[in-house]
Amino acid sequence: MKMPPMTLKRRRSILGFAFVSPWLIGFIFLFAVPLIQSIKFSFTKLELVPGGFTLKNVGWSNFDTALFIDANFNRQLTESVINMLVNVPLILFFSLFCATLLNQKFRGRGLARAMFFLPVILASGAVAAAEAQGLINLIGDSTTAEQMEGASAMFDMMPLVDTLLEGGAPLWAVDYLLNAVDRIYEIITASGVQILIFLAALQSIPGSMYEVAKIEGATAYETFWKITFPMVSPLILTNVIYTIIDSFTDSTVTRTIVRTAFTSQNFGLSAAMSWLYTLVAALLLFVIGYLISRKVFYYN
Repeated sequence: MKMPPMTLKRRRSILGFAFVSPWLIGFIFLFAVPLIQSIKFSFTKLELVPGGFTLKNVGWSNFDTALFIDANFNRQLTESVINMLVNVPLILFFSLFCATLLNQKFRGRGLARAMFFLPVILASGAVAAAEAQGLINLIGDSTTAEQMEGASAMFDMMPLVDTLLEGGAPLWAVDYLLNAVDRIYEIITASGVQILIFLAALQSIPGSMYEVAKIEGATAYETFWKITFPMVSPLILTNVIYTIIDSFTDSTVTRTIVRTAFTSQNFGLSAAMSWLYTLVAALLLFVIGYLISRKVFYYN
């Protein structure tokens, strides 16, 4: 019996499943068991004994200790959320600005793109491990480090502050910009992947749209807000989610969780902290993703 032809919807469903299947297989065989164990550990007290460990049920005691007894977890969790809310807009604005510049045609464009992605490579786990083992030295000797600090201290931001305040900028906006200038290297380091994603989005915009806008007499400002920004808005959502997750993967909270488990040998409390941290991150992702997705423009 001849099979009916496969519909386009079914083909897309099969293609989507094939796309996520490597992650799904890895999750089932590598992460599912540790995930279930961490849930079990969060409600128990783990004690190491010869030949293994024993689990004693303590209910919600570990969560109560993390939230109301531990002196640092609440403060570090709040600081991580605040830093995320501050860093995400800075990284997104900087990434979109750099991607727009790198999308222009100029001599040495490939080298410029590589330079902006270089901090991502230098901050990778392999390079960090090599530096920790003393195989490479990215900072240089103490004299070089002192010269770099002296050079950064020579930049006087008071004229910028005076200009912004005299122009009527609110004090909170001035503080936000000064904070961004102080942490420019951190922002550049965290923006490499986002720049690549925005660059791919910009290159996917049909050139005919810009030609029509130019014929109609649209200015560069109008072209950006009427064509470029709506067309890259789906990737803005992608970059927001990626940046939020990236900001939570390496913070004082994660280091506290690791230290609680492997230094203090309190695996139950560490598991409870991990799940509280995960729930906070998931809640923020849901709320921010929902708010941004309502403004996303999808071009068909």
